[in-house]
Amino acid sequence: MLIQTTRLLPFFISHQIGPSCCRSVRQILRLSVGTPGLACRGRTSMDVEAPSSTPPQAPAEPPAELSSSTIDIQTAGDPKETPPPELLPGETVVKEGKAAILFPNANEVFYNPVQEFNRDLTCAVITEFARDLLAERGVKVVVPGEKEKVLVSLTEEDPEVDAEADLTTEKKNGDEESAVVATVGEKCELGLRVLEGLAASGLRSVRFALEVPGLLSITANDFSAKAAALIARNAQYNGVSHLLQASCKDASMLMYEKRGKKERYDVIDLDPYGSPSHFLDAAVQAVSEGGLLCITCTDMAVMAGNSGETCYSKYGSVSIKAKYCHEMALRIILHSLDQRAGVYQRYIQPLLSVSVDFYIRVFVRVFTGQATVKNSASKQALVYNCVGCGSFHLQRMGRRTINGKHMKYSAASGPPVGTECEHCGQRHQLGGPLWAEPIHDSQFVHKVLSAVAGNPSRFGTAKRIEGMLSVVTEELDDVPLYYTVDSLSSTIHCNTPPLLKFRSALLHAGHRVSISHACKNAIKTDAPSAAIWDIMRCWEKMNPVKREKLSVTSPAFKILSTEPSLEACFTAREDANPQSRKRHLTRFQENPHAFWGPKARAKAGGGISTNLQDKRKKFQNKRKITDSSPLKNFPCKRFREGTCTQGDVCCYSHDPPITEEEKAE
Repeated sequence: MLIQTTRLLPFFISHQIGPSCCRSVRQILRLSVGTPGLACRGRTSMDVEAPSSTPPQAPAEPPAELSSSTIDIQTAGDPKETPPPELLPGETVVKEGKAAILFPNANEVFYNPVQEFNRDLTCAVITEFARDLLAERGVKVVVPGEKEKVLVSLTEEDPEVDAEADLTTEKKNGDEESAVVATVGEKCELGLRVLEGLAASGLRSVRFALEVPGLLSITANDFSAKAAALIARNAQYNGVSHLLQASCKDASMLMYEKRGKKERYDVIDLDPYGSPSHFLDAAVQAVSEGGLLCITCTDMAVMAGNSGETCYSKYGSVSIKAKYCHEMALRIILHSLDQRAGVYQRYIQPLLSVSVDFYIRVFVRVFTGQATVKNSASKQALVYNCVGCGSFHLQRMGRRTINGKHMKYSAASGPPVGTECEHCGQRHQLGGPLWAEPIHDSQFVHKVLSAVAGNPSRFGTAKRIEGMLSVVTEELDDVPLYYTVDSLSSTIHCNTPPLLKFRSALLHAGHRVSISHACKNAIKTDAPSAAIWDIMRCWEKMNPVKREKLSVTSPAFKILSTEPSLEACFTAREDANPQSRKRHLTRFQENPHAFWGPKARAKAGGGISTNLQDKRKKFQNKRKITDSSPLKNFPCKRFREGTCTQGDVCCYSHDPPITEEEKAE
């Protein structure tokens, strides 16, 4: 067998023979091309393996073009026994979770430490997904550090109840003993097949192998040959080569090749640099029945309304600039996923959708069902947003009517608003369509939250995960989008009411209300916009504005010219204060460090341009200051509290405060 090549490749190529993963002896095809090298294995994908510890002797003068290659077949032992590769010049070791990743100093492979929360949350979600799915296959998932829940019977009066409980316990214990146990780092023959389509350094896949139990195989794919070679070296370095196979292919083509029902992946993770839109069509086909899709979007400027036409070209939905733009971005990606899945008679079921830092992350299950796909139109909605006061109204795309055992589908009637806003007289913007159904599965989120809270040492960002998921469980799942109290106050130019008082006023008026994980001062409520403005009018009477300064054509003048139809009560209520706030959870984490936003895209030659660094300093920090020397005149509050970790690099002063006696002198 001859392999044609056009250039000298810096690594070995190997080929895995046969689909079985249980071989004790593997046949490796080695391409002797000089410098230590390239390895590709897999029948339908190009998987890259780490170089051997004793590279073959290189030819004195390697040819610029090879017409054929010499191949020798050797026997490889257990991948667990393979010694870890040594560090190459310029490489460093990056540790996150249970993984230790070899990482080049040059910007040849993408890595962003700020997204540790993303990877921790993904490991937690996949673990609970595996627990639920493998329980149906008779497999028990065991997570390190997780304690067994022991149910103790406190009834002493009825011995028959105790006997019945004992029998139930014995039966349950017998079932558990007969069940297959899946642990981390071990291959489970009934386990999940995982694909990371855009793996870069392979950190996420290595963490899956070391932290998520119940896996059969992990395919870490990247289109870059350097990234694929690094993935294979990282798999060998962490001793997970028996679970993780590196692949060097186009992610879409790899997923299209796995569309067959017996070849689909149980979990597909896509975390691209920018938009995932061109991978979604392949992803909804390559995921198994009831499988899990994990999608990240970092093109928030497009999805948050800066370029509505670009958003439509990518996701089939028009984004608009509004205070609820981050939740709208979540609903836009869910709409796009459901629309593309519907082409193949499939539909989605969102498990968890979060807006975090500079990106959004959604976890959805994909099912097949022609009858359920017919409901898709009634799950989407258009948004009418007032440009003056910010009031919004949703218009469903379709309507379902239940008639006995039959379901009747028809076009929705509308629009829900007139040509002008009823409150301020301004025009409306039209956005969407977007997903109008719940974006979380409350029962599943509670499982993930319980697992993370019960085993906090498992993840480095466990406190933030607990706080974020706690807020998610408190959200009204049947109320799309939200208002912000500061924007309502800004519209009528009055003081901003405290969140607790505003939520209490809505509860006193008989409406439901909650906060949102996507925005600190968000208000999610089923109250109509008229009731919200009545409450703001009542607040303005308690904190009057100078109406003589208001323009007669301004939204504030028209809103305040109408008398409220209800008398708002701002007395604080106990149920208006969410439990996550009472428990002082880390709900909205502070910026981890300066210039913490999206990193630069990886370059083939490595390095980051100077202009890009200047742009990051200018736009990705709260204070758009390039020269921080004037800030040295101000004391550092964190240093005073003993929490500043910047040291001499801090842009604020760490000098001790001047006392009154020193000032007098």
